[in-house]
Order: sequence, then C-alpha cells, then structure tokens
Amino acid sequence: MDSISLLLAAVAGHGEHARILLALAFVLVGAKLFGALVERLGQPAVLGELLFGVLLGNLALFGGPSLAALEASETFAILAELGAILLLFEVGLESTPKDMMAVGMPATVVAFAGVVAPMALGFGVGQLMLPGDSWMAHAFIGAMLAATSVGITARVLQEAKAIRTPSARIILGAAVIDDVLGLVVLAIIAGVIRAAAAGTTLAASDILVIVLKALAFLVGAILVGSYLSPRLFRRALALRSQGVVLALALGLCFGFAWLAMQAGLAAIVGAFAAGLVMEDVHFEDHLKRGEKPLYESLHALTGLLVPVFFVRMGLLVHVENFVKPGVIGFAALLTVAAMVGKWTCGLVVPRGVSRLTVGLGMMPRGEVGLIFAGIGAALVLEGHPVVSPETYAAAVFMVVVTTMATPPLLLWSLRRDGRAIAGGGPGASAY
Repeated sequence: MDSISLLLAAVAGHGEHARILLALAFVLVGAKLFGALVERLGQPAVLGELLFGVLLGNLALFGGPSLAALEASETFAILAELGAILLLFEVGLESTPKDMMAVGMPATVVAFAGVVAPMALGFGVGQLMLPGDSWMAHAFIGAMLAATSVGITARVLQEAKAIRTPSARIILGAAVIDDVLGLVVLAIIAGVIRAAAAGTTLAASDILVIVLKALAFLVGAILVGSYLSPRLFRRALALRSQGVVLALALGLCFGFAWLAMQAGLAAIVGAFAAGLVMEDVHFEDHLKRGEKPLYESLHALTGLLVPVFFVRMGLLVHVENFVKPGVIGFAALLTVAAMVGKWTCGLVVPRGVSRLTVGLGMMPRGEVGLIFAGIGAALVLEGHPVVSPETYAAAVFMVVVTTMATPPLLLWSLRRDGRAIAGGGPGASAY
C-alpha cells in the first residue's frame, strides 16, 4: 500500500478528534491542488474541490480504504455547514439592498422567470422519473433547479470586461433576486416536508404563514440590519482594536444565521441577509487606519472551511449509484431541465439586451445548488431522505455540467454580442 493509501487508511481508522485533524490536513491540500488543476483548464476551482470529494468518496471502488466514518462524522458535517454559512455570507457581501433594486423591473422579471420555469420543469422530471415519491420530493427537486450561482457568472463577466453592459447588470441583479427567491422557496418546501414528517398536514393558511414568515425575516433582517449595521461598526471602530470589524461581522453573520433557524428557515438565509446589509461605506475608517477590507480578512476562514463543504458534498456522491437503472437518464433529464429552465429568462428581457447572454449567465448552479441538495439529503420523509443518494448524484451531475458549461458558452455569447469591452460599448448604458 503506497503512502497515500496509508494516509487515507489513517483518516478512516483513527478516533474522532485525530481523524478530523488528519482529514483537514489532507482535504485542504487535496482540494487546493485539484482546484488549481481545473483552473488551469479554464474552469472554476469549485469543480476541482467537488471532484476531489467525489474521488475520496469512491476510493473503495479502486481497492482503497473506505471513508464512511469521515462521511458520517458529525464534526466534519458541522465544519462543512460552517463553510456553507460563510460562503453565503460572502455572496451577500458582494451585493447591497440598493444593488438589488438598481436594475429595477427587468431584473425582477428575469429572476421570477428563472425560478418558476426551472421549478416547473424539475417537478415534471421528478414526477416522470420518480413516480413513487411524494409530490413534496418532486417539489424539492424543482427547488434545487431554481438556484443561480452569482459568483461564477460575475467572475466570467469581470474577466470578459463586460461587467458594465446592460446584459451584465440584468444578470447580476436577477441572480441576486433569484437567490433570495430560491432561499425563500427552499424554506417553504422544507417547512412543508418537516410538517409532513411530523405527521401533520399544512393548510393553505399555514403555508401562507411560512411564506410571510420567510419574507418578514428577510425584509426585517435587511431593514433592521441596514439601520443597525453602520451604528454598530462605528462604535466598534472607536475601540481601536485590531480585528474588531472581522469579529463583529462574523458575530452578525452567525447571529443572523441563528435567528433564521429560530424562524424555521435555513441558516444560510440569515447568513446571506447579514452579508447584504454590510456595505463598504461602513468600513471606510477601518480601511483608513490600514486594516484589510472585510472580504480579504474573511479569506483565511473561507479558505479553511468552504473547501471542506465542497469536498464533503462530493464525498456524498457514490459513483455506483450511476450504474443503477435509470440514474444516468434521470441525471441527463435533470440537467436538460436545469439548462432550459434558465434559458427561458432570455425570453423576458427588454429590447436591446442579448437574450442568449442573459439565459446563459443565469445557468450555473454552483455552490447554491449543492447547498440545496445537501439540505434535501438531510430531510427525512416517510423514513427516507427527500433527496436519495441516486437523486443527489443526479443533482451533482447537473451542478457540474451547468457550472462547467457556463464559462465557455457565456464568453462565446459576449464576444458574439460585441460587448466584451471595458467600460461599455454599443448598448452598454445601464438601466
């Protein structure tokens, strides 16, 4: 047995504390190397981290040690969940409530289309391929298809120097609104499933309460946070202590995540809302005295925990599930539904904006789709996970394909439109 197999056997066999320490050492280095490899191939690093997790989860197929103990580890799962919370917090930091409203009605219409169409198609695929499952499981499959990865699209637009074009403004505004809508939909469906698992049935009025509670939390968190955030940071900066801004920001992130859970929502909803209310203007004095911007200060934490999340998501994928009857067909249909669902966004854009570019820009599912799938795998209905191992494998296949296909296709579309130039060009005025 070579040195790598010995190391993996040690990860699988030691006690919990030793196993987690050794796993972190191996996972972080391996995720970074795989991420760097796929980046050299022109793809996002997240794909490398995910594929590394898939490799680890399937070593037994190649005669390697089983990592079932690590996969089942509650400590490793908590570290991964913290990674998901910090990831959505970071995504929220990239936008502000003003950004969400700046592009107005066009982005809102695109966002609604980007949620409704994929959900309907995903629900249909669920009914077709999993006829024995509950309608709630089919609805959750639709919800997984509603997500959009803001980070992947934003990076492509920046590299193409097309960030100021009308298409880019609508894509980014719609993607942010899309994420909020998707998180609300996730909270609603998860609430319905939890109630069913408890042996109760939610009436229409109960579902309305879930909707209102989700919206009230998001709106309330943004309004209250927007009011409190600058005041809290102003007082914190008066302490003249190194690291106080980072500590307060993380405190708000985890506090909002806890409040979201108390409201019956996913923790990532609160983390996303916390990121939205923290604007750069709150940290001007922090920067003037020579400290790093908040997003740079977060890099050490996200660099530690976010790869753990992606590797664990990949670890849950068992390749043998793909050879089961119908799984490959299910994965292919789910991927087609995911792509077509987002392409319909282009049908509702205003004149003068590239329909193809907007549709392709909304296509990647990335980390948000994985988060949705992971939550579904943890929900139990009638004694079985809402997202079964086979469905999870199909969902990851869909995430990988949509994420890998977007960068080259979006770049091609931008060049075709003649808009990939710095500072604008024809039709580059903002809405």
